[in-house]
Amino acid sequence: MRVTRGLVACAAVGSVLITAACTNDSPDPVPPTPSASSTAPPESLTFGVVGPHDVQRAFRATVDAWNLDPDSVDVAIESWPTQAAMRADIEGGAAVPDVFMSSRSDLSWLLENEYTQPVDELLDERGVEFGDTYSRDALQALSADDHLQCMPYGVTPTVIYYNKRLVNFDRMRNRGLDVPDEDATSWTFDQFAAAAEFASRPAREAKGVHIAPTVEGLSPFIRSGGGTVFDDADQPTSLSFSSDSSKDALERTLELLRNPQVTLDEAQLDEASAVRWFLRGKLGMIAGDRSLTPILRRKSNLDFDVMPMPKLDSSATVGDVTSLCMSAQTSSPSLAADFMVHEISADWVGLVASTGYLQPANVEVALSDDFLQPGRRPEHAAFFNSSVRSMAVPPLIDTLPELEETVAPSLQQLVYGVGVLDLDAITTQIDDESKTVLDPDSVTDSPSPSESPSAE
Repeated sequence: MRVTRGLVACAAVGSVLITAACTNDSPDPVPPTPSASSTAPPESLTFGVVGPHDVQRAFRATVDAWNLDPDSVDVAIESWPTQAAMRADIEGGAAVPDVFMSSRSDLSWLLENEYTQPVDELLDERGVEFGDTYSRDALQALSADDHLQCMPYGVTPTVIYYNKRLVNFDRMRNRGLDVPDEDATSWTFDQFAAAAEFASRPAREAKGVHIAPTVEGLSPFIRSGGGTVFDDADQPTSLSFSSDSSKDALERTLELLRNPQVTLDEAQLDEASAVRWFLRGKLGMIAGDRSLTPILRRKSNLDFDVMPMPKLDSSATVGDVTSLCMSAQTSSPSLAADFMVHEISADWVGLVASTGYLQPANVEVALSDDFLQPGRRPEHAAFFNSSVRSMAVPPLIDTLPELEETVAPSLQQLVYGVGVLDLDAITTQIDDESKTVLDPDSVTDSPSPSESPSAE
């Protein structure tokens, strides 16, 4: 036994001892010199979080729970009010936190700058059940180069919020109007249009609906009507608003959205945002994701609920996936992964979801009372979950804000222009403008159209 112990000791220390011999009769061993590849564990990790005060406070509670364990490396929180603020600081030279929140819309930027590293193998080693707990679409949305780049944390499908006093389905039903059944889990665009017209009360200066004249705002209707938003789902070179299927979907949608008696006009939007009109009780319906819920709850006398996006032909909506990412520069990926496992556990995701802002990507938490919050508005919070199944995310490119800015004037003309709409001309113009962002090498120096596609 003594010889065996000596041989084991030789094997254990032989690779790191330079001057000491390893024999059974050797004196007390010299402490090993650390190899060049070994590093001391970090004194602390940083966790970058994004969101309003209530969300940040919930995250601090999850970190405090982690820090209570004396065997854990302490984690310090760094916080930003928005994703854009966090990105601006990092672009300005701030260090990337060891673990940080991000959104899929920034994944291309993260990968291009090598700010993050894949997490699939590290989390798999720690027993994270990807397939049973997270939707395949959410996992695919955060995957690139055959690896899961960040871990899904939240999802943001767009739904319709409606004022129950202006959009009163019982009263509409009594008048013989087309309304969804009481137990319906979807509704048609015709029912949506009927609700918008019913909610419009000129005597009360109330309008029926507002849909933002943006690529994101119009995308659910284009997709629901069988159209396509981009010419390619992965590497787009143009928008595809001028395709026959997209024009057909837009034509059906714009019949409602271009009605100034039903929708907020530009003068009203100059006076106040659509959300503020809704809070005033002067707007029947508005599109939004779960993060709008706590804002509306602040108005105690505002009775509201949600419905899925209306169907022209099939269910469709758009959204984003928020995530937890790991810095490529973290000094201890193993410890960072341990902390990520802590943060994505059902208990702590549930705590953050209970603030009302977060729709969890974790299916178990999404079906729990932490998220559904029975007894609180909106009554039909389950529609947030069912909408995830029809949610599409935009292509993985980093120019979407620039794209929205470039086509904004034409989209506003599309929705707010007066007179007869030349849909062929304006959708072609929108697609051509998008190429200056998505495929600038293909753009010639030809002059832009001098006349508006809408005739006065």
